[in-house]
Amino acid sequence: MDYILSILGPLAEGSLVTLKLFFITLALAVPLGLALALIRISRFTVASQAVNGYIWLMRGTPLMLQLLFIYFALPFVPVIGIRLPDFPAAIVAFALNYAAYFAEIFRAGIQSIDRGQYEGAKVLGFSYGQTMRRIVLPQVVKRILPPMSNETITLVKDTSLIYVLALNDLLRAARGIVQRDFTITPFIVAAGFYLLMTLVLTWLFQRLEKRHAVYD
Repeated sequence: MDYILSILGPLAEGSLVTLKLFFITLALAVPLGLALALIRISRFTVASQAVNGYIWLMRGTPLMLQLLFIYFALPFVPVIGIRLPDFPAAIVAFALNYAAYFAEIFRAGIQSIDRGQYEGAKVLGFSYGQTMRRIVLPQVVKRILPPMSNETITLVKDTSLIYVLALNDLLRAARGIVQRDFTITPFIVAAGFYLLMTLVLTWLFQRLEKRHAVYD
């Protein structure tokens, strides 16, 4: 028990890096995903097809590959040539990747709303923006909570991928202690941290689902 208490400090510091990446990614990816979804279903064919291609690219390639590309290869791309520090590179990769997944969730939610509601709003004199804000999106939120819950929990676990950029997240902190002390106990404790994070998220989304539950 004394040993576990002694390693809690470094693991807690690593978990702060993990949580920081998680919250920043969520804050960026959700609104970006919504914007992409609205463009994806718009009548502007060129923009819609461009977003469709972007979503296909982000969902069709591994997140780790995207991380490595943004950190190592982006500086060598002609015209762009941007070199990002490790943590900002991780944020950019995660935000761009998860925005694509959130975009598809939002798109499916928006398109699940009955067409008659759009027509009714038009009769009432609502603009497209008012229709989306007052009628469509409140219903969409209720319908997309389960898939959003899955993606958000997956995001917690995917944060461990920043290990490849040598960022001192929870997993890297645990491995450093394992290599130093030759025991797998830090991995078990790290698993407990991840389980605690996902437990909190699961509880939160269950509460949200109950609050927004729609009964036929």
